[in-house]
Amino acid sequence: MPLRILMIDDNEDDLMFTQIALKRCGVEYDIHMHQKAQDALNYLSSTPDHGVDLILLDINMPVMNGFDFLEAFEALAPEHRGQTVVALLSSSRDALDRERAARFPSVRGFLTKPLGRSEAAQLAALIPD
Repeated sequence: MPLRILMIDDNEDDLMFTQIALKRCGVEYDIHMHQKAQDALNYLSSTPDHGVDLILLDINMPVMNGFDFLEAFEALAPEHRGQTVVALLSSSRDALDRERAARFPSVRGFLTKPLGRSEAAQLAALIPD
């Protein structure tokens, strides 16, 4: 059964390049995308048992940034969060962003764009059994 990934990024090119890396890495992923964090949050909050294993989340987005999304995501009822984990995928190399991300219990990784095939293949290890 493929692992289900929800990508949240406001940049169409980044979504496309990440999707290519995920498809070429040798691991079977079922990929869904949202360009607006609020749309992704609405989906997750309205769909119990959504089946999302991993969220790949950009930090720098308009209206609702990645940290705003994380606060709202972790405030969701447990049946809407499920076992979903988050990996930030950002162009930020700021150590403060990494430290801030590490404070969220759902965050299991912090990756720098662009996502390579080897990093894409290792995403499955972030998901609990």
